[in-house]
Amino acid sequence: MAKKSKSAGHGGTPAVVALERAGVAFTQHPYEHDPATDLGYGLEAAAAIGVEPARVFKTLVSDVDGRLVVGIVPVDRRLDLKALAKAAGGKKASLAEQAAAERATGYVVGGISPLGQKQRLTTVLDDSALAFETVYVSGGRRGFDVGLTPADLVRLTGATTAPIARD
Repeated sequence: MAKKSKSAGHGGTPAVVALERAGVAFTQHPYEHDPATDLGYGLEAAAAIGVEPARVFKTLVSDVDGRLVVGIVPVDRRLDLKALAKAAGGKKASLAEQAAAERATGYVVGGISPLGQKQRLTTVLDDSALAFETVYVSGGRRGFDVGLTPADLVRLTGATTAPIARD
């Protein structure tokens, strides 16, 4: 996977800066976000960049026993809140309020990247990511994904892996 320069794609987002600072090989995949799509952000991204949905991951911020936790799951699946709570060492989880998620991460919903967030949050990556050579996550804005190895994603986010996705 070739490392691309800041000038390619949407560069310069906190996610891209974090990847470049870490010296990680990654690819940038900008696409035209359609606000009228009924696919949802994740499935729209998979279709736009031509990658199977199981390899494109969405970043969801949840409240686990009063603290914010990031769950990263394939865009064609749902976050299992019970499994996320267990993986994060908690009892109960619910999706965080949009404003809280945006404040903690520094990103807007639909463009929340697990990389380069304002606050370092406990992060859990669905273990299905480990089956792929490359996975894709938001690059820090709607209409922009980055591709990287699951190992680099885990290392840069401090994530643990667990089965946290459900159909």
